[in-house]
Amino acid sequence: MSTEVRAPMVGKILSVKVEVGQTVGEDDEMFIIEAMKMEIPIGAPAAGTVKEIKAQAGKSVESDEVLAIIE
Repeated sequence: MSTEVRAPMVGKILSVKVEVGQTVGEDDEMFIIEAMKMEIPIGAPAAGTVKEIKAQAGKSVESDEVLAIIE
């Protein structure tokens, strides 16, 4: 079963902390986004393996946009 990692708000991706194939635990830091002049870490909503990364550093994202998929 796949789990989507979604942006909690509109912002800009500052860094991607994971790679495809990497194993993550629940709440492991996956992305840092900048929103409202703050740096906000985005954690994994579930444990698993990163199947796909849809966001890259420097990209602007919308609220609820899919950033990655974990299996």
